[in-house]
Amino acid sequence: MRLVFLGPPGVGKGTQAKRVCADQHMAHVSPGDILCEAVRKGTAIGLRAKAAMDRGELVPDSVIIDLIKDRMQASDARRGCVLDGFPRTVEQARALDLMLKAIGLTLDAVFAFTCSREKIVERLSGRRTCRKCGANFHLTYVPPRTPGRCDACGGELFQSEDDRPETITQRLEVYEHQTAPLIQYYQQHGRLLELSAEGDVDSVAADLKRRLAALGRASRARSVVRPAAKRRTAARRRVRRPAARSERRRSR
Repeated sequence: MRLVFLGPPGVGKGTQAKRVCADQHMAHVSPGDILCEAVRKGTAIGLRAKAAMDRGELVPDSVIIDLIKDRMQASDARRGCVLDGFPRTVEQARALDLMLKAIGLTLDAVFAFTCSREKIVERLSGRRTCRKCGANFHLTYVPPRTPGRCDACGGELFQSEDDRPETITQRLEVYEHQTAPLIQYYQQHGRLLELSAEGDVDSVAADLKRRLAALGRASRARSVVRPAAKRRTAARRRVRRPAARSERRRSR
């Protein structure tokens, strides 16, 4: 099964993608992660990406697509994969579809995680990181034992610029502007499934698991129907051929 997880920052799609991949033995395909890995290893695609970054440019979509193509053809992705946060634009979605068609693959579904803006701001603005060891906390969900201090090393906790309410609001506006056409694109192609991410991590994971099970049953049902339909078509052809030959004999 090949899936795409879409959603605004702070909706929890990355957490759910990792859970699904661990549970279903699927590959977690995060363009950011595989881009960093390719640059670190100095692969041909990684060097193309690094050249763009060194010039202060965005990495071209063609490079990202090539990275995803290689990743989706890796042995651990044969059982399936989850594309986490990609594509982000209709142009990227079209390029992804063309690439998958070229290697004989298709997307099974695109899950769009939805959540109120207020909830997202609460989730992101409460995050804190230790300056010393990088440990992560949340003022509401994973609070430190001592306010402002890391449980592990006692280092100072800080709030990232990206997690300040005004920055979060800007990021959400950019996401909504970019993604509205993308949601429509996948709706038109009959692949979009919306999933509420308002609940806690476990309740969202349970709902997602039920949706994936239903998706799997539907996929298996289609795989049974198609061969049966082919057999019926072949049988009808066999019935028609003798009749056609006898008709030719009479005409002679």
